[in-house]
Amino acid sequence: MKKGTFTLTMIKPVAVKEHHVGDILSHIEHAGFRIIALKMTQMPKEKAEVFYEEHKDKPFFNELVTFMKSGPVVAAILEKENAVADFRKLIGSTDPVEAEEGTIRKMFAKSKTHNAIHGSDSDENAMREAWFFFSEMEQFS
Repeated sequence: MKKGTFTLTMIKPVAVKEHHVGDILSHIEHAGFRIIALKMTQMPKEKAEVFYEEHKDKPFFNELVTFMKSGPVVAAILEKENAVADFRKLIGSTDPVEAEEGTIRKMFAKSKTHNAIHGSDSDENAMREAWFFFSEMEQFS
């Protein structure tokens, strides 16, 4: 994977539970992203704590970990030029009330803490997060 050409997304438990996975993946593909890795998995508490370790000192950390282990997630590596920035624009603001119309969070999120989707916030985090979920054998670029 070449820096700047990929990002990681994770469809969160609330969107999986409400059967929005297909709609969200379709929205992503129609925006020009190519899925190069995809899996459904369950994040145990320990894995959720590692994935979100940058937030461990924030007041919402425990609620976030509890939410992320509450059901399966669908993780994917997405490929496109300027992937991180373009994907952040596609998913919208963390708070669906503030998200622009047509963004994934505006359409599918329940609240700021129970938003429907994760997207890497930097090329460095995209790399770390992609390797968190996927081995080399599971990536198809």
